[in-house]
Amino acid sequence: MTDALFTVTAPDEEAMVALGARVAAVCEPGLVVFLEGNLGMGKTTFSRGFIRSLGHSGAVKSPTYTLVEPYQLGGLEVFHFDLYRLEDPEELEFMGIRDYFGDMSVCLVEWPKRGLGALPLGDLVINIAQQGLGRRLMFEAATERGRRVLARMLTEPAA
Repeated sequence: MTDALFTVTAPDEEAMVALGARVAAVCEPGLVVFLEGNLGMGKTTFSRGFIRSLGHSGAVKSPTYTLVEPYQLGGLEVFHFDLYRLEDPEELEFMGIRDYFGDMSVCLVEWPKRGLGALPLGDLVINIAQQGLGRRLMFEAATERGRRVLARMLTEPAA
């Protein structure tokens, strides 16, 4: 059961990118972020803000067909997963899923429910839903690491 919740509204794409960057600014190695929501809710847009704010200057595309896109950003490995097309969580075992989740990596996982049983627990679960023309993001800290990251997000000044 989670005990740390926070909800925020993103009125547009720029705000979604900024929220991704905000989480990246306070993340720590080993963090696992689950991104939940229907198609078109902005999971990849959030991820783009997160990844670019850590120093990536190229395109950030959804790894819908490759399942994972790796980024080496300084001393941190960021893995962006999109499990939308995953047929069976066992497919993740065949690709060596456990090797991606380490002490010096951060993993962003879109459609995490499709990988149940093969994925570790998400530290931070972000549910994105439509709210008017914008989006409502509900952050849930499911682990101690998630609680630390969420607390920093709420208390440290934005850059």
